[in-house]
Amino acid sequence: MTTSSDFNPPRRVLCVGAAVLDTLFRVRALPAGQGKILPYEMLQVAEGMASSAAYAIVRLGGAASLWGAVGNDAAGERIIADLSKSGIDTSDMLRIDGARSAVSTILVDDRGERLIVPFYDARLHDTVRPVTERDVSSFDAVLVDVRWPKLALATLSAAREAGIPAIFDGDVAGEGIIEMLAPAASHIVFSQPAAERLAGTAGLVESVGLLKRKFEHAFISVTAGETGCLWFDEPSGNIRHLAAPKVRAVDTLAAGDIFHGAFALAIAEGLPIEETMRLSSMAAALKCQVFGGRTGAPTRADVCDALRDWNVRVS
Repeated sequence: MTTSSDFNPPRRVLCVGAAVLDTLFRVRALPAGQGKILPYEMLQVAEGMASSAAYAIVRLGGAASLWGAVGNDAAGERIIADLSKSGIDTSDMLRIDGARSAVSTILVDDRGERLIVPFYDARLHDTVRPVTERDVSSFDAVLVDVRWPKLALATLSAAREAGIPAIFDGDVAGEGIIEMLAPAASHIVFSQPAAERLAGTAGLVESVGLLKRKFEHAFISVTAGETGCLWFDEPSGNIRHLAAPKVRAVDTLAAGDIFHGAFALAIAEGLPIEETMRLSSMAAALKCQVFGGRTGAPTRADVCDALRDWNVRVS
């Protein structure tokens, strides 16, 4: 397994999208109805899809910049300060007057499953900066999520013009957003729910095939939690499957985001696709063993150590 020390300077990845102040409560079981539930652990942390992916990149030895937006409020100050302390370049984050920062309350149970109640102020993303090839040319890859579609589209398009990987986190989104962004991406990693909804089938292999035919210009992959990940292999024309590492899940929050961050860094580093998928899968699995959302993202050394003992073959 290639390590970050093989690359000097570290590869730089631009992440575009969500920045949220999450309040995490750890509970024995998720509520089944109305009433009061008492948590036994609590944590506040700035995260969100793009933000958590950026943190994963930093932990794995890369350099990450975040383009996101917060309100001109206390929560926004907390988000930027938290992400900056985590090693993410937040110098181009926007502070929007008249908008409230994104916040969410999250319950995580003893099986690692979660219940999320998010709040996003649409006014946060009314402003869209122009993005040119020059703006992204200093990066080795870009990664966008679905939370700021107009800026995501501009960034993906600029990356394609600059000849650098334009990676799209294809998660569940509003009507037409995935269809708007996917044509501009060079690599698309769908979540299982988004893939099933877009392909119109619950069959993972069938979904990958249908999505590849729909977006034939791009690398296509689907992440499916404990089932593992699948992707369309260009050289062979086959759909490949990598089983997920077996771990005891404590907290699955941000696991998909950690996968995306690891994937983006590995692509930026030019790793072979199977090695990329193994790195990303292990990073996400190790995160699931730690409560605290994106704070559980592993280091490159942690991932490399775990990969040495993981001999699962790609089917």
